[in-house]
Amino acid sequence: MADDVGADQLAIIRIEGMHCHKCETTIQKALLQHPGVHEVEVDFNSGQASVLYDHSSVTVNQLMQ
Repeated sequence: MADDVGADQLAIIRIEGMHCHKCETTIQKALLQHPGVHEVEVDFNSGQASVLYDHSSVTVNQLMQ
């Protein structure tokens, strides 16, 4: 985790097509591979991912892809 996350932004991303709880883990691992992503929580029940990220390293569009 980065030392200074005070300037980070939080993105809530709607995820369609999750069929099981294993999808949560798969999506979380994929999002954490992006540079600048510091924390990810994926919730199967709500169909959303919460991503704490450095907006100078990665964009929301990149995260959504």
